[in-house]
Amino acid sequence: DGLFRQPTDVTWDSEGNIYITDGYVNSRVAKYDKDGDWVKSWGEPGTGPGQFHLPHAIVADRSNNLYVGDRTNRRVQVFDTEGKFLRMFTIDVPPDPKSRAVNGPTPTGARLAAVIGQPNSICITPGPNQVLFVGESTFPGRIFKVALDGKVLGVIGRSGRNLGQFSGAHALACPSENEVYAAETSNWRVQKLILHPQTQTSSARR
Repeated sequence: DGLFRQPTDVTWDSEGNIYITDGYVNSRVAKYDKDGDWVKSWGEPGTGPGQFHLPHAIVADRSNNLYVGDRTNRRVQVFDTEGKFLRMFTIDVPPDPKSRAVNGPTPTGARLAAVIGQPNSICITPGPNQVLFVGESTFPGRIFKVALDGKVLGVIGRSGRNLGQFSGAHALACPSENEVYAAETSNWRVQKLILHPQTQTSSARR
């Protein structure tokens, strides 16, 4: 307890407690109190509820529900602050057939099915009506706007190197529902996205 092997993300609840996804090796979520003292951890390798295969992102909503991006299991799991499993959802949106991977061959068949909707990064908006933005893994490389119940509200971009395209959105910040920052590992950049929901389009600037 209190030791990590390649942690991936961190978030806080409304009382200042700290939650860390200890992802690549330990496959768990660790909890500390606001003073930095160890409280507990939960999770283990696996595919069942409350188990993880590379928990890579974590955020907390206004009600202190914790959303964990269980990347290789291709799902988001939701817990309370004591680690009780509440629900989970997947993002099952097929990519544009014209999309091509930035690095290496473009996945097809079972390899493609295994990466669609993989939650590489997650952010949550402030305010009373919160939504999630979920960054997909390197390919298909999109960003999804998602309701807290898991309903997909919108899809942004696709794999590529142009503005408004993505490869490895490894971290997201969303200070409002219409403003998103995406840090990409494969494209070595941060993009600022200004969203225009009324026209279902977006513009991007570096």
